[in-house]
Amino acid sequence: MSTGPRRWTEALRSGLIWGAVAVFLALAGMVEALAGRQVVAGLPSLGVLLPPLSALAAGCHAARRAAGTAAALVHGVVAGTTTGTLVAALVLTGSLLDLRRVFVNASPALFRLLLFDRDLEGAWTPVAAAAVAGVAGAVGTLLPPRFTRAVVTGLAWVLALGLFQELVQLLLVDGTVRTAIRDVLYTTEALSPGGSALVFIVAAAGTWAWATHRSRLHQWAAELPPRPARLLRGLGFVAIAAAMLALPLVAGPFLSHVLVLVGLYVLMGLGLNLEVGFAGLLDLGFVAFFAIGAYTVGLLTSAGGLAVTHLSFWAAVPVAVAVSLIAGVVLGLPVLRIRGDYLAIATLGFGEIIRILVLSDFLRPWLGGSQGVLSIPKPEIFGLELAGPQHLFYLTLAASALVALVAARLRDSRLGRAWMALREDEDVAEAMGINLVNIKLLAYGLGAAFAGVSGALFAVLVGSVFPHSFQLLISINVLALIIVGGMGSMPGVVVGALFLVGLPELLREFSDFRFLIYGAALVIMMQLRPEGLWPAAAVRRELHAGEEMKNVRGPAG
Repeated sequence: MSTGPRRWTEALRSGLIWGAVAVFLALAGMVEALAGRQVVAGLPSLGVLLPPLSALAAGCHAARRAAGTAAALVHGVVAGTTTGTLVAALVLTGSLLDLRRVFVNASPALFRLLLFDRDLEGAWTPVAAAAVAGVAGAVGTLLPPRFTRAVVTGLAWVLALGLFQELVQLLLVDGTVRTAIRDVLYTTEALSPGGSALVFIVAAAGTWAWATHRSRLHQWAAELPPRPARLLRGLGFVAIAAAMLALPLVAGPFLSHVLVLVGLYVLMGLGLNLEVGFAGLLDLGFVAFFAIGAYTVGLLTSAGGLAVTHLSFWAAVPVAVAVSLIAGVVLGLPVLRIRGDYLAIATLGFGEIIRILVLSDFLRPWLGGSQGVLSIPKPEIFGLELAGPQHLFYLTLAASALVALVAARLRDSRLGRAWMALREDEDVAEAMGINLVNIKLLAYGLGAAFAGVSGALFAVLVGSVFPHSFQLLISINVLALIIVGGMGSMPGVVVGALFLVGLPELLREFSDFRFLIYGAALVIMMQLRPEGLWPAAAVRRELHAGEEMKNVRGPAG
């Protein structure tokens, strides 16, 4: 714990950092862009609230480093006031100099927003608002963790329903009950005060109740006799299955399309998780197997001139899986003796080779070059064409469930334990008699097969296959969702796909700022949950064991 002048230096540093964040958001145009976005009717817009929210974060960050209640409050005031001072300095500088020559968004309208729609004489307003926000952030660190968690959860739900109000209101249009819920929660512009209070109370109370009774519920479930426990698990499974089946009917076409994209990344994530999460084999060329599956289905089912034959989708998928599996084994052969970063570079090269070959003039007569494969028909089942995203959602859901079941069985098998031994230490695994060649090739082949299923579904979803759809960024996104969800965790793959694929799609209404919001959310998440959103039990134990050891040894450890 820091003492003396250093503590105040840290409080000032927190204020300066978050003040710089507030100034950056203002000059980047985000304050003006969100000036018309109200979360709760009657309250200032989200753009106006961005600088005070930065001061709130500064106060919270500074207070965590303080010793004692009084020191925490003072640190919150210092950090918040510093943040507000930087905002006020921006306004005063803009009134004296023409900042628009360098910063296009430094307009008089921006400065009025930063002053809460006041004239220049009110330059003290952002300082005072930031000081109050800094104190609020400091108070949040002093409250009991259970209470703070409940409040933060309630505010998060209010913010989410306010940010995505257009989408939520569209979902609540159809049906008498849903329309009544919409009328309670929303006005024509934003969440109603009563609706926001209701959402906050329900979310906060639910979080508080779960935190209070969670251990009792776990103990009660553990003490259940076998038969009631099986019945309870069965009922839970039926409830989840019913909710998933009803989801496209409630979500509508847009959300169904987003969910299909999430499902495609879940399939790829489950495949790459076999290689990276289970076996510890880093693969940056994974998009190649996704492309192979898509092109195989396209060439076997297309009604265009590049068609090899005219198979049905159901007959083409096993072929795509087999071709992808063979490609995975072929990739694995030359990289068997490569480890670490060198393995990542080698697999990256394989992915680029596949993409360049597809674009080459040599293979253009068979693969179509940059024009791709067109006229891929939709799958049919019992005479029903699965045309729209709402229909394809069920196909993606079934494929994801099947692949997840296979992956779970592999994880718990002898092969899965061999993969995990390989991940922990390759030399020790070989000394224990594990055939490294076989298990590496199986990891590459089975992971590639899962990606081939995803590529097959992608081909029928889009109706065409182009080489530019299979960029390196896809491989990076799949690897990132595994890390975000939790390395080696299958539920983490689903959660990571929802966060990395679903969230950017939902943020499209924020135009150019969606990736800024998305990046900030990633940074915050990795700070709060470095082990992932839903990590495997072994990873969680390893990480927290390391933290406990550091705490025992102290800074000088």
